[in-house]
Amino acid sequence: MGRPLHATFRALLLATAGIGLLAMPEAVAQSPRRAAPAAAPQPQGVITSVDIRGNQRIEAETIRSYMLLQPGDPYDPDRSDRSLRSLFQTGLFRDVRITRDGSRLVVQVQENPIVNRVAFEGNRRISDDNIRPEIQLRARSVFTPQLAQGDRQRILDLYARRGRYAARVEPKIIELDQNRVDVVFEITEGEVAQVARINFVGNSAFSDSRLREVVATKEQAFYRIFSTSDTFDPDRLSFDRELLRRYYLRNGYPDIQVGNPSAELAPDRSGFFITYPMTEGQRFSFGEITITSAFPNLNTQELRRFIEIRSGDWYDGDAVERTSQAIADAANLRGFPFVDVQPQITRDTDARRINITFAINEAPRIFVERIDIEGNTRTQDRVIRREFRLAEGDAFNAAQVRRSRERIRNLNYFGDVQITSAPGSAPDRTIITTRLQERATGEVSVGGGYSTDAGFLADFGIRERNLSGTGLDARIAATIAQRRSQLDLSITDPAFLDRNLALGADVFYIQRNLLNIANYSERRAGFALRAGWEFNERLRQNVSYSLVQREVYNIQAGASRYVTEQRGSTLLSQVSQTLSYDTRDNFLEPRRGYLIRLGTDLAGLGGDVAYFRGRLDGGLHLPFERILGHEDYVLSFTASVGILESFGNRPDRIVDRFFLGGENLRGFALAGAGPRDLNTGDALGGRFMWTQSSEFRFPLPVPSELGLIGRAFVDIGSLSRTVAGTGIGDTAAPRVGAGVGISWRSPFGLINIDVAQAVAKQRYDETQVVRFGFGTRF
Repeated sequence: MGRPLHATFRALLLATAGIGLLAMPEAVAQSPRRAAPAAAPQPQGVITSVDIRGNQRIEAETIRSYMLLQPGDPYDPDRSDRSLRSLFQTGLFRDVRITRDGSRLVVQVQENPIVNRVAFEGNRRISDDNIRPEIQLRARSVFTPQLAQGDRQRILDLYARRGRYAARVEPKIIELDQNRVDVVFEITEGEVAQVARINFVGNSAFSDSRLREVVATKEQAFYRIFSTSDTFDPDRLSFDRELLRRYYLRNGYPDIQVGNPSAELAPDRSGFFITYPMTEGQRFSFGEITITSAFPNLNTQELRRFIEIRSGDWYDGDAVERTSQAIADAANLRGFPFVDVQPQITRDTDARRINITFAINEAPRIFVERIDIEGNTRTQDRVIRREFRLAEGDAFNAAQVRRSRERIRNLNYFGDVQITSAPGSAPDRTIITTRLQERATGEVSVGGGYSTDAGFLADFGIRERNLSGTGLDARIAATIAQRRSQLDLSITDPAFLDRNLALGADVFYIQRNLLNIANYSERRAGFALRAGWEFNERLRQNVSYSLVQREVYNIQAGASRYVTEQRGSTLLSQVSQTLSYDTRDNFLEPRRGYLIRLGTDLAGLGGDVAYFRGRLDGGLHLPFERILGHEDYVLSFTASVGILESFGNRPDRIVDRFFLGGENLRGFALAGAGPRDLNTGDALGGRFMWTQSSEFRFPLPVPSELGLIGRAFVDIGSLSRTVAGTGIGDTAAPRVGAGVGISWRSPFGLINIDVAQAVAKQRYDETQVVRFGFGTRF
């Protein structure tokens, strides 16, 4: 049975600290550089042998190899002292004595124990598997107090990196037989040291509260239970300095200086007080803005439209950088591949204005010699190379390299993408190296939620976005909801034969419960074949063919006769195309840019219906960050117009028509506006529809990390031209809905709540004041 050796371990620590223990000579214990005191002078002479005593595991010859005195050498006290230190420095012994017995040299050693096992107790937040790689002690290694103390500090450093500065670690030694020990690190993890307060010194242009929104580090708050932003991280402080500096540069302060932040730990080690010192300098605005060119054939007037800064605006360093890059990219597209755009800045200190001249000069002529790809253990090279916007032999273009990196990152196949260039075999050649880090591309998703349109829902999906490393995207998805169920199987090759051509196929089954709209249910089953290609980075064309069996069933007894006559199945054979031009900076929450999309459907090449359906959509997003000082101030205008015309004595069906209300006209229920049977209240849909929405998005007066965004909106729309008959309400008069909403990017998914009032409506329209949507995936 082993026994705790707390006293022994303390003695070992004291021995290594230089206090004479374990019968070590006093001078040796005090300093390895001091010779052992000679109680009695030893006679000088030749050493005839070196005797090793006390060793159990270590061979005598191994010990002698560390000695500076060997048989046949004359005895030298200095070399004896150096031999003693040499043996101690091996870390193999807890005690060493060197004495003389006549002509013999006697080395008495006491070996350090061997580690039998290393264990951890009390650790809950960090597993054994995460701690073990951090320490040096291992099973069957030599134990020394220095190693134990070093490992103790390494564990403390590990906890400190996780924000637990109050952690305590105590190594305990349990002695076993055969000079073995168990090492147990008793850990008290303590609480996470959070940021108690963030202060700024030297700021006058912006308040502390505004600057606290800029930095990534946040103060401790109860609502940050799902965030680590209020956990102290020393590495994050440098990032905060850069965020502050860039924020001031964007708002007219070119001379901003942000000093090294100080972090003071509270006496109880529970929290940090962080202070960012800064010197703001004076605020400048833009003065004269010009473009000069070293290329006579390059029309600088055409390039002025790429300047996003204006005279009189506050100086914006980021905007100057973006403009320089935009001018360089535009010059490249006009046949000038070797350009270097440098903004030349002159100051008018008295007027506090900065004049900018964008000087276009000739850059060194460098060509791409080779493109190397590293780190793609699964994804095929061709999948990566087709995303490059330049090829081997092309003129080197930094903008195209950046765009290539963006495209590769957008594949979502890799956790990290780094592209670097190095000199090639000649001065005008460069080698581009792409270093990748593969990531998992398979997904299994289970989700649930609620929306006003579909009711409570649950969904399940399996997706592989990079099938066998070929870039194929395969997906199976199923949704079950109160008023909608759907099953989809799809596969897409985003670059068929490594060309600018995406091909795909879908098989689907959809069932919708529309009893609350028009007293019937609908199901669709079919397949679609798709193709798409890009004309450039913004302009894209998609075409598709679909064959769908549709059925109107479960018609209620009180349904409109115009719905009842739709009972039964129809076959749809349809060719579709969509042409879109998109400059938005983000597809989900755009802050700037615009979208124009034209879609057309032609049915009648076989099947039971024949019609032409066209739809034109547009959207414009204007940021107000410069004016209002926050990126979430965005004004958006969206509009849509659609028309449906049947031909060939094959009338359209209710499932082919447009419906208005709900998502496309807030303040009205789903399909609540537009043509309706006045006797039954069933929505009949229409053949001509237009909508327009104006929405202003703004931050709410709460911490930004809560993810709450406010919205104020006005929606206008009209739907008309339905079936001919009596008792139908059908007018092209516009409907208007206005209201406010909140979007919350919660940890459980996106939650939208809209409160709207129908301002202009018809007496038979159905309104909806509150619209709620919830969705999550985990």
